[in-house]
Amino acid sequence: MAASKRMKASFGQVDRSRVYPLAEAVAVLKATSATKFDESVDLAINLGVDPKHADQMVRGSIVLPHGTGKSLRVLVFAKGDKEKEAREAGADYVGAEDLAKKITDENWLDFERVIAAPDMMGVVGRLGKVLGPRGLMPNPKLGTVTVNVGQAVRETKAGKVEYRVEKAGIVHVSIGKRSFSPDALVANAAALLEAVLRAKPAASKGTYMKKITLSTTMGPGIRVDPSSIASQAA
Repeated sequence: MAASKRMKASFGQVDRSRVYPLAEAVAVLKATSATKFDESVDLAINLGVDPKHADQMVRGSIVLPHGTGKSLRVLVFAKGDKEKEAREAGADYVGAEDLAKKITDENWLDFERVIAAPDMMGVVGRLGKVLGPRGLMPNPKLGTVTVNVGQAVRETKAGKVEYRVEKAGIVHVSIGKRSFSPDALVANAAALLEAVLRAKPAASKGTYMKKITLSTTMGPGIRVDPSSIASQAA
């Protein structure tokens, strides 16, 4: 009952008829509290694209300036010097055929990001049916297939996030924790929004960023004004 009252009070602090400038939206979010735990802060960006068409796909990655508040478990497929490089950079698991066998035989998935050296893609490719549906398949466009495995591990640990438009035309990304300072949340949100703006496909017509919503895990959605993003695309 108490939790329900907190949630009602939290939702009551948001004016659903308003579209807030980014900094004000963050201030409102910080003022609301529906739970006792440190909730994740998420951005949902509704784009004017049709992901069914390859030339309208929006996908990429960015290192958030203030991280995500969460340390991801990183698995790296590498051998030799690249294996050593990955371990020194802080990878949680490093291996080759042994890890691939563990994934296929034991359905082992105790990791949240997969990075691979290019010469390991023959091994990793066989895991496509397992990793692909979970969004874990390494991809050169996202920097997760790279000769610089150490750098990729460090960036991931520092707060690198991936974004990809879903079937409904929405990009959904966690940008930090509610305990972050307002300035940190604004900087992270702006960095992600600007990255998505830069990734605008040439085939996208009309309004690109149709709707932006900021929210915590259990909190109300707060509409953000796209025009409050400095580098708003035409």
